[in-house]
Amino acid sequence: MRKWHHASLAVALAATAAVVLAGCGGGSGSKDDKPAASSKASASKGGGKSDHSAGDPPSASPTAVLAQIKGEAGMTVTINTASRDAGGFVTVQGVITNNGDEAFDAVDWRGQETELVASGPSVAGAVLVDPEGKKRYYVLRDTGGMCLCTMGLVDIEPKETRPFFAQFPSPPPTTTQVEFELPTMPPAKISISEG
Repeated sequence: MRKWHHASLAVALAATAAVVLAGCGGGSGSKDDKPAASSKASASKGGGKSDHSAGDPPSASPTAVLAQIKGEAGMTVTINTASRDAGGFVTVQGVITNNGDEAFDAVDWRGQETELVASGPSVAGAVLVDPEGKKRYYVLRDTGGMCLCTMGLVDIEPKETRPFFAQFPSPPPTTTQVEFELPTMPPAKISISEG
């Protein structure tokens, strides 16, 4: 029991370090930029139903809905918050619901980049697009190349809902409206709030 407590404490400390260091990452956000390694995080490799990179952020408010995306296989993505932190990143949080008839694995949501394969079924392929600034912001990654996002999105059963999050470099403070894009799903306009 004591060993488990120490292991849990180590994971929590690693998650805290990841969030602090994530604020130091980023890049210029130009169209051709790839997300840079932004922190040293202890990331799980996406085997179970509740695996997440760098720990779970606080739960999104279930009553706030910024956008809802309906797409393939009856999947619905509901975005509850998009919060800009002083550290220089934006955290998007929400829930994924399987309204289809079969279990769903988010393999296609991780994106096409070879580097993202290690993140497994996840929302690693998500992008924030600033149409006015003509820039794209990719999901941040830790030094091991794992996304700072929800991983392990496998076997999502019909009628099951799971929380998700993804962290991005922050657009300029003057940018408050962006599009959230996820592979195979239509884009959604969302507002960034100050965290």
